[in-house]
Amino acid sequence: MDYKELDVWLQARGLVKGVYELSGTFPKEEQFSLTSQLRRSIVSVSSNIAEGCGRQTAKETIHFLHIARGSLYEVETQIILAKDLNLTIASIDEILVEIERVKKLLNGFINYHKKL
Repeated sequence: MDYKELDVWLQARGLVKGVYELSGTFPKEEQFSLTSQLRRSIVSVSSNIAEGCGRQTAKETIHFLHIARGSLYEVETQIILAKDLNLTIASIDEILVEIERVKKLLNGFINYHKKL
């Protein structure tokens, strides 16, 4: 199956838009710090899922899926920090729910490849 048809990739890709919209509400002084780091991290999730799917072996695929999962946890932490710092008035609860959904899908995809 092509990675562009995978639910985990589609959900991770959809999360990019929400994170970009959320980080767009951050104060301008955060543009080159938390905003930039958050955006790089969220793009890394779907990118590493895609890269993993392009690899030749299950071991290589799992490696990139683990990187994607690490980036997802990084995004979650950065969003929680933004909430702690009152950087946005936007509701982040929906984003956190989406992150949990992608975590579950990603863990399932990793487990699937471990069985190959």
